Amino acid sequence: MSHCAVRLVHHNDPVTPPPDTTPVWNHDGETREVWPGRHFPLGATWSHESTNFAVYAPKAEELWVCLFDEDGVEERHLLSESTLGVWHGALPRVAPGTCYGYRAAGPWDPAAGLRFNSAKLLLDPYAKAVSGELVVDDAIFDYVPAAPATKSDLDSAPFVPRSVVVYDEFQWGADTAPHRRWRDTVIYEMHVKGMTALHDRVPEHLRGTYAGLATPAVTDYLKDLGVTAVELLPVHQFFSEPALSANGLVNYWGYNSLGFFAPHNSYSAAGDRGQQVTEFKEMVRAFHRAGLEVILDVVYNHTAEAGPTGPTLSFRGLDDLGYYQRVVHPPPKKAGDKPMSDTYWDVTGCGNTVDATHTQSLRMILDSLRYWVNEMHVDGFRFDLMSALTRTNQVVDMGSHLITAIGQDPVLRHVKLVAEPWDASMDGYRVGEFPPPWIEWNDQFRDTMRDFWRGHSAGVRTVATRLAGSSDLYADDGRSPYASVNFVTAHDGFTLRDLVSYNDKHNEANGEDNRDGTDNNRSWNHGVEGETDDAEIIALRRRQAANLMATLCFSSGVPMLTAGDERGRTQGGNNNAYGQDNETSWIDWRSDDAWLDVYEITKTALRLRREHPALRQRHWFEGRPTIKGGIKDLVWVHPSGREMSTSDWNDDSGRIVGMFLNGAPLRYPGPRGEQVRDKSFMIWLNAGPDDAKLTLPDNQWVHHGEVVLSTNAELAIGTPILAGSSLELQAQSVLVLRQT
Repeated sequence: MSHCAVRLVHHNDPVTPPPDTTPVWNHDGETREVWPGRHFPLGATWSHESTNFAVYAPKAEELWVCLFDEDGVEERHLLSESTLGVWHGALPRVAPGTCYGYRAAGPWDPAAGLRFNSAKLLLDPYAKAVSGELVVDDAIFDYVPAAPATKSDLDSAPFVPRSVVVYDEFQWGADTAPHRRWRDTVIYEMHVKGMTALHDRVPEHLRGTYAGLATPAVTDYLKDLGVTAVELLPVHQFFSEPALSANGLVNYWGYNSLGFFAPHNSYSAAGDRGQQVTEFKEMVRAFHRAGLEVILDVVYNHTAEAGPTGPTLSFRGLDDLGYYQRVVHPPPKKAGDKPMSDTYWDVTGCGNTVDATHTQSLRMILDSLRYWVNEMHVDGFRFDLMSALTRTNQVVDMGSHLITAIGQDPVLRHVKLVAEPWDASMDGYRVGEFPPPWIEWNDQFRDTMRDFWRGHSAGVRTVATRLAGSSDLYADDGRSPYASVNFVTAHDGFTLRDLVSYNDKHNEANGEDNRDGTDNNRSWNHGVEGETDDAEIIALRRRQAANLMATLCFSSGVPMLTAGDERGRTQGGNNNAYGQDNETSWIDWRSDDAWLDVYEITKTALRLRREHPALRQRHWFEGRPTIKGGIKDLVWVHPSGREMSTSDWNDDSGRIVGMFLNGAPLRYPGPRGEQVRDKSFMIWLNAGPDDAKLTLPDNQWVHHGEVVLSTNAELAIGTPILAGSSLELQAQSVLVLRQT
């Protein structure tokens, strides 16, 4: 592990501290003057006069702030003041860029949630930047690995990351958040490093960094594709699990957070002494200038400290009892019995569950969210395993502390809020239950559309429901179709190309004998497992990928694309590539093997969606006219040209969906109350193995039209269509007609 260097000013910092802020180092113990300071704000707050340190550790008996000079020599300063459970003190002549940590002394009683061990250097939970990496060593554990009941006296400082004093007066200029409505939003889920690690048009020294994402090569590409928001996989400071590191892998996805205020340091091209803060802000500003919103995938449900046998890095050494939920035990039978144990209550699958009902845990989550909105200018959040954070007395509660607090917060209630509406437990699956203004990842859309296009659906009833916004999940509580975030792939699972190329997962590279990752892929290899030279199979796979993308883009709700899917990114059949920080996970930007026909279909579908409000309506379809004497807003059409009947809906052999969307007029008004009129559309999906003859309705639904999108090789874009005419719809294809 490299030593932490003290710097007066981090790279590109516009503020230069006065000369007297140069640190005066004394290596003979606690010699620097410590002022009382303040118990708020938490964390390290720099001023020209001093740096105030404040950390919550209510049951600690002593607490030190530990500074490190440029040679890595530690200087400890005892904080003598404690207010409302917060230890605090101010130190003069501490410059921005200084590395620090905490040591806490107190009772050692793990069964009672007391794990104080002053031999362990602790990360500041409110650190704005983190320097260094975690090195796996026995010293990072607060117990002796060979004797877990024994307290360890090994010093962890040489092996753990350090907090950094940050002072950043970034000049945002005219930065303006796009504030795009949900119905106008298209999400692109991507990884900071994986997006540009192999990008030949991003300068080499910026690849895999925040600065790399800010380049025109990325922002222009996203604008051209037609997405409106990027959803970044976790960028809170995270670390790899020791067991993963021991296998020579890293936590690539980043769902192992520890610093909820700090941008992950390895994604910074400029350095990790606070420069990552400035670089992240520059990235957000570049996205906003391109009209793109920034949504963060946040992981507040657990931390990188894992279960009770995990490393002690921060929270565990400060307030283990407060931050983590425990298994509920019966009350003690007699005086002196202990009602607690060191068994963490785990519904995250990661060893611990953060207790969002505890005052300080809840405060930390809310403070972190507000910090990223107010100081870092992000536009929203996707909450990993959100059900775990809604628990009240360990029961899922949609009126929980966190949901209630966010709902009334004047800052947070107006940003984009997306729930992953489940956790790792059976009772945590809550799709369709989160209250407004939350919207949700809709895995039922994913499963339905995968089954439909691989020929495994029981008719088209559920397919139609998902196409129209999943009213069965979201209409009953007053939410709109955009409450559903629709997706067919995500970071977790097969890529789109692998979805149509593999029947089974191939995760051998993960080192777990292919036992990890889901077996419920709902995929189809179309006759050959993996890559093939068979031209017919390749063509069918590419058409099926295009079909899935078009279906996603034309469904009511908020479409979410996974980065690289639109150009045929493959992980070689690995459906759990969380530890693959290599070309398995990175996007290959070369054109020789890219599925650029899928890119063009995706781009066309998103352009049509953007240009036509009939394709992104905010009201539910009602199956009746929008005006007196008018046409129904939505008609489900049988291939024979008539409206679908009850018997058609009950036909489990159905594989063709016809959907007429009336654009004249729409049900909702324009911004000035005006009536909104648009073109009408007919969308046809044929997931069956055979070509089908379609007869277009010869009535007031359709008069003249043209093909505006087609995966059907025989029907090119621009082909004119007449009411009452017949046409051939190719097997496994999508056809979109627009009224002319």
